[in-house]
Amino acid sequence: MPSVPAIIGDFSVLPVTVPPLPSFPKNVVHYLYVRRNNPKIPTATDARSLFLTNVPVDSTEVHLRALFASLVGAGRFESATFEDERKDAHSQSHSPIDVAHPAHVARPQQAHSKKRKREDEEVERARGEEAATRLPSTWTRPLRRSGSTAVVLLADEKSVEQVLKAIAKTHKTKKYPTWGDDNLPQGKVSPLGSVWLKAHNRLSYPDRQRLQASVDAFSALFARREQEAAEIAKRLRNEPDEDGFVTVTRGGRAAPASRTEAEEAKRKMLEKQEKKKEELTNFYRFQLRERKKAEQAELLKKFEDDRRKLEALRVKRGKFVPES
Repeated sequence: MPSVPAIIGDFSVLPVTVPPLPSFPKNVVHYLYVRRNNPKIPTATDARSLFLTNVPVDSTEVHLRALFASLVGAGRFESATFEDERKDAHSQSHSPIDVAHPAHVARPQQAHSKKRKREDEEVERARGEEAATRLPSTWTRPLRRSGSTAVVLLADEKSVEQVLKAIAKTHKTKKYPTWGDDNLPQGKVSPLGSVWLKAHNRLSYPDRQRLQASVDAFSALFARREQEAAEIAKRLRNEPDEDGFVTVTRGGRAAPASRTEAEEAKRKMLEKQEKKKEELTNFYRFQLRERKKAEQAELLKKFEDDRRKLEALRVKRGKFVPES
């Protein structure tokens, strides 16, 4: 087997032995590329995390835990986040909380806590409704995209150093860690192969009652959101914009709007409300500024009038000739 460099760029090369399988009865060495995690947007855990690329397609957190335990021992590995999981987490966002009006800042703390509790309950209720609309999964275990990445979180910064040193040591000793389900605890990871495909075939035909419940939940949630969007759009149609015009959308002012139009209308309405809040906040400051400008203009006008009167007196005085 040709020698592989221990370091390529910023990455340390970690060779992993893949044992033979019935479908491919040969020993294979798979190469993972490991470096310190340095994302574009820094986080508090970057110093004790590692970035992995070219992870095997059957990777799970249990696989990586066993791999790092074989390198530096147990207790160093905390968690792993794969590429598809990071994208899903990034797409989820919480709705921002509206800033309280200055007149309501002095409300009791208990009212704030109750409002926050209600908001949390609404968020949890919305998540539960969305979870009920999802169709049952047809796979018992996901497979990663070829060449995908993962971020491994370790116990501390010292563990990161130990892992990188252990990777360098594997190139000297030629004793590579082994990858595969044979080294994992029984029951931790669902099997692949024919068992995995048979389970997929069975799950592709879910229970009729469970499937009907998911469809009913989705239909109810979709209808409610459509109704809310139509009400927002209808209310916005009757409100003039900052220039005094009323927006007429497709189908006339009385016809229901599409969901896209309603979301756009909601965004404009929220922007308008924020602008009104800002105008109310700066109202008295604007009034004071305008009054000062008027006073300055009045003083300048009086100054110019006095200057013209003095100039007229000087001219009249120059033309005066006393009698001899």
